[in-house]
Amino acid sequence: MKKIFIEDLQKMAGRVTEITGWVHKIQRLKTAGFFQLRDATGLVQVVCEPEVAESLRLETPVRVIGEVIGTERQDAGVEIHLHEVVALSEVAYDLLPFSINGRKVDAGLEKQLDVRTMSLRRPRTRDVFRIEQEIVTAFRDFLIELRFSEIHTPKIIDAATEGGSEVFTVDYFGKRAFLAQSPQFYKQMMVGAGFERVFEVGHAYRAELHATQRHLNEYVSLDVEMGFLQDEKDLMDLEESLLFAIFDRLEKTCQTQLKRLEAVVPKRLSFPRITMTEAKARLEAEGIRTGVTLNGAQEKRLGEILEEETGSPFYFLTEYPLAKRPVYTYPGEVDGTSRSFDLIFRGMEITTGGQRIHEYQELFDGMVAAKMDPESFEFYLDGFRYGMPPHGGFAIGLERLAMQLLQLDNIREATLLPRDLHRLTP
Repeated sequence: MKKIFIEDLQKMAGRVTEITGWVHKIQRLKTAGFFQLRDATGLVQVVCEPEVAESLRLETPVRVIGEVIGTERQDAGVEIHLHEVVALSEVAYDLLPFSINGRKVDAGLEKQLDVRTMSLRRPRTRDVFRIEQEIVTAFRDFLIELRFSEIHTPKIIDAATEGGSEVFTVDYFGKRAFLAQSPQFYKQMMVGAGFERVFEVGHAYRAELHATQRHLNEYVSLDVEMGFLQDEKDLMDLEESLLFAIFDRLEKTCQTQLKRLEAVVPKRLSFPRITMTEAKARLEAEGIRTGVTLNGAQEKRLGEILEEETGSPFYFLTEYPLAKRPVYTYPGEVDGTSRSFDLIFRGMEITTGGQRIHEYQELFDGMVAAKMDPESFEFYLDGFRYGMPPHGGFAIGLERLAMQLLQLDNIREATLLPRDLHRLTP
């Protein structure tokens, strides 16, 4: 079916056309009426008779037929002089749950999430998800260009990916199964299976008892795994280039959305790299006591220090303590460290990554030492027994990346239908 979208109306100037959407705003004067029509791509003003404007209700889906007239007075560059308007369904409300046509919503975030189909009708709210769409597209295009293969791995699995208690259990035909914390094991298996370089865009599940502005129990993970690397520095180089490619695309395709959200894309500056030991020393020099790793406030403060010095809102925190990483993490050259890293963006971790152990016996012994039963992971270990190249990868939390890029107050604003400690609907 051929549909004309609002963003394409400038090409139709001087012609009578048919367009569909929702009634967004209504204005009634003595001698004229106006209403704004909204579709998935934008807004356009429709000029009509006062009695027509009087008969309309906000958020009614309508079909509009009218002449498209060019004008510099409207953001769309055109307006429609109405010939006919037809309501496509009756609206059954007495009062909208909140206003959606103002600059701000007159309701808190929880209320907006309760009535998500309404809050998402706001262009500014929906802008976030257009930007996330472009992030995923750029992520996919960049990696395919580098000969990565896209994979789709199971989310119902037999064994927890990273161990621990932060997993959701499900009844799988009378047997206990888990929701995947990440596609980690499967990414590594596919590297060993001959794909060499793989990526996935998929959901991940964490049964964490957090109720903060930056945690979700279900989120979208942008996962990357690469074989035949030298060390974790290859991965940091790759991720830096990947993020620049994402930002380049956003500047080309999302200028309207970025402007409406008052967001600024980071400049193309190299990301500082600082070891955990160096990071703790920098903070302790300021009188900030640290533990084995850094907490969120400490990561944020370190980011402020490094941004003042380098101009970059990003930094890699490297040589993470081995004891704080999963069993498959490659040990670092310094005792007790690992070849792994976090990427911090505007004070918040958006990525964990690193090199993985690729020798079968080393991985087997590590599992035994961690009190994991290697027999339960035979499906995973087989690829190592038959020859696994040096490899590693990382994962970017899509919602966290969008949250920090757009400087939103809460990660749920960057989540279409959030799942957290207190929310299982809608």
